[in-house]
Amino acid sequence: MGSLAIGSYLFHFHSLISIAIMFSAAVWLSILSVASASHPPHPTAAPQYSGHSQNSWINYTAVPGFFLQDDAATTPSTFDYFEKYVDSLNKNASHNVNYKVLFMGRHGEGYHNAAETFYGTPACYYSILDGNATVTWADAHLDPAGISQAQKAAAYWASRLTLQKIPAPQSYYTSPLYRCLQTSNITFSTLSLPKSRPFKPTIKELFREGISGHTCDRRSNKTFIHESFPTYKFEKGFVETDPLWEALHGETSGDQDIRSKKVLDEVFGSDDNTWLSITSHSGEIASILRVLHHRVFSLTTGAIIPVLVKAETIRSTPTSTSYLPCLKSDKCTFKANNWKVDDYFNMHESASKHGDFLIDRCEVMKDNIQIIER
Repeated sequence: MGSLAIGSYLFHFHSLISIAIMFSAAVWLSILSVASASHPPHPTAAPQYSGHSQNSWINYTAVPGFFLQDDAATTPSTFDYFEKYVDSLNKNASHNVNYKVLFMGRHGEGYHNAAETFYGTPACYYSILDGNATVTWADAHLDPAGISQAQKAAAYWASRLTLQKIPAPQSYYTSPLYRCLQTSNITFSTLSLPKSRPFKPTIKELFREGISGHTCDRRSNKTFIHESFPTYKFEKGFVETDPLWEALHGETSGDQDIRSKKVLDEVFGSDDNTWLSITSHSGEIASILRVLHHRVFSLTTGAIIPVLVKAETIRSTPTSTSYLPCLKSDKCTFKANNWKVDDYFNMHESASKHGDFLIDRCEVMKDNIQIIER
């Protein structure tokens, strides 16, 4: 049985595998994709969204495998073997199946993370503000700790590319939120990458964090993003102002999964490359893992999880769109313009259509929180 270890992850080729690592500070930490002895989940028709094909859909599975402890015996030749192995999967796959390795990384710590630590999660009134007298956390930038995390990630990538010949990503994607744009730039822009695999990231709207009323999840306008990161490419149809964020609106986890599947379909349907980097958020990466039928776990800031994904196009009619009811949020105190509100967000199951997914709508009034049902 062949095996491969890189830093703190070990690959086995006894069966097809799922790769999982966590990258925090300057080391790969022990995180797993726990393998099941059973077969991958039986495909069930995917939720249908606007623009979904009427006669086919893509089923995603994280290829089953298991995690092993660190093995210092890794050599460049063993990773070269794994790269060839993945190539052979695609070469021998049927016409409706393809495999990709996704390096999904969470952004470094941002000022919104620091604000939550400072104020405390229950005091979530701060999350609807743009900032305080000291810092701004609307479309939060990386704080010094987050910049350091991204720099350490870059140093580790550099060492793995040189010492263990880990394949560099062929394509790079990022959330449009500033903390992800910063993280991807600091992590990859200074690496000595192969000329055939340059760092030219594409900004995709739907790789953003779960949509909430928090101002940290409201993106900047397109012009500002371009001025800040002029070498980044916008996906087709990327509009000037944020089309999805509205104060005190939030999507359910079910709606987020529909959104995550849509963006995966876009990537898998248009990108022929195998090794892909996605810089995103803890909530969005968790959603993607659910879509991939992968075990879900939380990533710390600056962490990375790679997954070997099998995508199979199935010729059948997808089911109609469905969504999960919202859960009640924690009790929250809002303070703005000399008024405050104490109430629970009573998230009703009734929801309004917004874009391609369903969201509950709430509106803050001066003396109460009113739920708008439509």
